[in-house]
Amino acid sequence: MWLNLQIFGFRALWSPYYLLFILGLALIYFLITGPYRHKFGGEGEGKPSGKQQFFFYGGLVLLYAVKGAPVDLLSHIMLTAHMIQMALYYIVFPIFIIKGIPVWLWRKIVDRPVVKPVLKFFSFPLISLLLFNTLFSLYHLPVIFDFSKSSQVAHSSISVIILVAAFIVWWPILSPLKEFDRIPPLGKIFYIFANGVLITPACVLIIFADTPVYAAYTQDGAWLQALALCVPTGVLQGLTSSISGPEMFSPMTTLEDQQLGGIIMKVMQEITYGIILAKVFFQWFSPKSLQVDPLPANPYEQG
Repeated sequence: MWLNLQIFGFRALWSPYYLLFILGLALIYFLITGPYRHKFGGEGEGKPSGKQQFFFYGGLVLLYAVKGAPVDLLSHIMLTAHMIQMALYYIVFPIFIIKGIPVWLWRKIVDRPVVKPVLKFFSFPLISLLLFNTLFSLYHLPVIFDFSKSSQVAHSSISVIILVAAFIVWWPILSPLKEFDRIPPLGKIFYIFANGVLITPACVLIIFADTPVYAAYTQDGAWLQALALCVPTGVLQGLTSSISGPEMFSPMTTLEDQQLGGIIMKVMQEITYGIILAKVFFQWFSPKSLQVDPLPANPYEQG
C-alpha cells in the first residue's frame, strides 16, 4: 500500500507547506514564552516548565502527524485512517495544547472583553458537552460528511468549528484558570463519563451499518473530489485513468474499513477518557485529601 501511495507525490504525502506552518507555531511559542515574554504579559514569569514545553511541542508534532503526514492523505482513502485522525485531532491534541500553554499566557488570551464571557458561557458543563458531541455526531451524518469532503472551504470550516468545540469541551476539567475550574471532582468524573456516552451514537452508526454509508469512500466521483483536498490538481488529473478507487490502496473492503474505523474511534476515545478519568480520580483521593482534620480543642478543658 505504501508503494501505491507514492504515486501521489511528495507534496501530497508530507505537506511541506503545512510543516512550515507548524514550525512557525513552534517559533512563535518559543519567542512569546521565552525572550519576548515581557512584551506579552509575562513580566516576572519564568519560562514554561519542561512539562509544559513537552506538551506544547508534542501537540505540534501530533498536529503535523495527523494533518500533514501521510495519515492525512490516507484519511481521504480509508475511513479507518480518518477515524484515527479524528480521535487524535479532536480528543488528544486539545489536551496537549491546554496543558502546554503557561497560566499567564492563558490569562492574557482569555481576559479579553469578548473572549472571557463567550468562553464562560460555552464552557458551562452541560453546554460544552452538548456542543462538542452534537457537532461531532452531526458531522458524521452521511450528508454532512460528504459535503465536508466536497470543497476545501467546507472541509476547513467544519474542521475548525469542531476543533474549537473540542477545546471547549476539555476546558471545564483541564483549565489552568481557577475561575473556570468550577466542577467538583465527582462532577468531573460524571462529566467525562457523559462525554463518552454522548459520542457513542456516531460510532454506532458507523460500526453497525450493513452497507457503506459515505459516498466519499464508495463513489468514484465523490472519492476523487475528496482526494483533491490534499492532492495537487495537476497530479490528480494525471492519475485519474490509473486509479480505480479506494480499494486499490486498502487490504479491506469498504464495509470492513468502515466498521474498523468506528471501532478504532470508540476505543481511542475510551482510552483517552480513561486516562483523564484516572488522573481526576487519583487527584481526588490524593494523600493530602485523605488527611483527617484534627479535632477542635475542648473549650472547657482547663490549661
